[in-house]
Amino acid sequence: MNELISLQLDDSKESMAKAIAHTENELTKIRAGKASPGMLDGIYVDYYGTSTPLAQVANVNTPDARTIVVQPWEKSLLSAIEKSIMDSNIGLNPQNDGSIIRLAVPPLTEERRRDLVKKVKEEAEKGRVAIRNIRKEGNEAIKKLKNDGISEDEIKSGEAEVQKLTDAYIVKVDQLADLKEKDIMTV
Repeated sequence: MNELISLQLDDSKESMAKAIAHTENELTKIRAGKASPGMLDGIYVDYYGTSTPLAQVANVNTPDARTIVVQPWEKSLLSAIEKSIMDSNIGLNPQNDGSIIRLAVPPLTEERRRDLVKKVKEEAEKGRVAIRNIRKEGNEAIKKLKNDGISEDEIKSGEAEVQKLTDAYIVKVDQLADLKEKDIMTV
């Protein structure tokens, strides 16, 4: 296979791997009824006028499957952390005892589980769309190589390789979504 086509395939593969990583990251933010420090990843706290990720101003851990404990490194941050958690709309009520914040993760109702499965399907579809867009960009870049004197046959085989990559990565997205659905629906 032509070297320019190989380079384009490597670029597409790298972009698709990033799309998978992003989808996986988005799926971990959807809670499955079990407490996990990752549930607080998108929360930022006002730390001396700077918006700072919660994990950089406090210790976040899970003593059991239903509780998250946030222990700030400075007691003065307790109220700011509590406010940030309440503003984040993650569905958890912080309980401040003066030194740490406890978050009780309620068990999921059947209806809520179905809603979360819908969210998982939406995220998976976003991942598939991202991969298809990368396929389109890869194919367009390979077609442009015709100007560099690359034969029609090589271009066709390059596009076939891009399609194989696309199929493989879409299967990975589906596997991630299936795992997350099983995790959510397990009581």
